[in-house]
Amino acid sequence: MQKKFTTVDGETLMSQSLMPIKFVVANLIPQGLHILSGAPKIGKSWLVLWLSLQVAKGESAWGFSTTQGTTLYLCLEDSISRIQNRLFNITDDAPPNIHFSTIAENIGSGIEQQIENFVTKHADTKLIVIDTFQKIRNISNDNAYASDYRDISLLKNVADKFGIAILLIHHLRKQKDDDPMNMVSGTTGITGAVDSSYVLTKSKRNSDKAVLYCTGRDIEYRELELSLNNESHLWDLLSDSVENPEILLEKIIFLVAEFIRENIFWSGTPSELATALQPQSEEKIIPNILSKKLLQNKIELEELGICYSTKRSNGRRLIELKISADSADSADKYYMPNADPVDPDHNFEEND
Repeated sequence: MQKKFTTVDGETLMSQSLMPIKFVVANLIPQGLHILSGAPKIGKSWLVLWLSLQVAKGESAWGFSTTQGTTLYLCLEDSISRIQNRLFNITDDAPPNIHFSTIAENIGSGIEQQIENFVTKHADTKLIVIDTFQKIRNISNDNAYASDYRDISLLKNVADKFGIAILLIHHLRKQKDDDPMNMVSGTTGITGAVDSSYVLTKSKRNSDKAVLYCTGRDIEYRELELSLNNESHLWDLLSDSVENPEILLEKIIFLVAEFIRENIFWSGTPSELATALQPQSEEKIIPNILSKKLLQNKIELEELGICYSTKRSNGRRLIELKISADSADSADKYYMPNADPVDPDHNFEEND
């Protein structure tokens, strides 16, 4: 039997409503496999304990909203009594949906099944922290790159299967580098296979200030300047390198909804829509980003009474937006760039 590729053409792909990336910590930690690296005793464990707590409570982290759910912290270099002491240092109320374990099987020897069993029992699991990555690895005589890539891939498969975020805690090389990501211990098989990499570094060992470098497939590169409070043991955010972040999803959706309520029907290219919306937005609206957000959030638009569709006309890809029949309370305003006025009694079909 002849084997063939299963393909999808570009036009079809850009018209399909696909699930958007889901975040555990908005714009910072998406679903998938991630690695946080830093020098020993720099404060990584304090940081991830706090992040686990914030997600479990559904409270924001440095102003980034979290998706509340069960969290699991595998503190494999600590004891339960030490974790208890740390909890008392950072909070007076730990919820029942944050779990801890000091023992786990190795990669390929049972940890994948342990995670699966935990997620099956706790269906709302959002974040699993493994502190440290080295504690669950096997001694291997294989090629170092192949070994690193294999271990990461096995854990990534688990994260993707259950739609959760797994955060590995790891160490840095002693050698300095202009690119912090090159300081991650191991081969590029690690940083190449994970979805996101975070590196926590200090300019001086005895300093209470550090920078968290963040990069990944589904997040914008950013540098967070942090300060460790020696009394609360919490990392405070001092600054964020992303001064003008991409316009937020909620703002785009409600901006479009307000625009269409005023105009009833609109048809045009993504660039034309971005231009039409720009006067009402403080941030720059990028056409391809706007188009993606609309497609990914078609259901949210429908809940707001807005019908969204696309079509191709005269070689151009057009977006069509209109008030749904159930939401329309008037039909005396229409807006269509470079087009004749629209008949209010016209029934707009998707492929009209």
